[in-house]
Amino acid sequence: MHILGRLGEAFLGGTFAVLGSSALRAPRGPAELARPALERIRKVLPLPKDDDLLVRVNGAVQAGAGASMAIGVLPRPAALVLAATLIPTTYAGHPFWSTHDPAQRTAQRTQFLKNAAMFGGLLVVAGTRRRVGTACGTS
Repeated sequence: MHILGRLGEAFLGGTFAVLGSSALRAPRGPAELARPALERIRKVLPLPKDDDLLVRVNGAVQAGAGASMAIGVLPRPAALVLAATLIPTTYAGHPFWSTHDPAQRTAQRTQFLKNAAMFGGLLVVAGTRRRVGTACGTS
């Protein structure tokens, strides 16, 4: 892998490690934002009723997979795990479609699109083959 790809993985993974650990330590705010979406999801899936727990679990997964990607350990599986966690995180955390205030709608749409871009970056990492037996995957 080219050094730019490795740097991209480090920055992308590091972002998830930091944000995930933050949600793990202080889940109250994200849990409150996620509550309406979690209530809708519970009508279809049997999720625990403890929103803080769900945010903490998601944060722990993001922190672990993000750290793994950041240091270059199993970055492809880590990217897939992160992509999977980003779907409910984005749906629950940035529902711009249900916001009526124009400024809030714009802010939420921006965050939604940033998450969509991160999702795209994770798919690129997941689909990138590494050469085995070379330093940092470079040739």
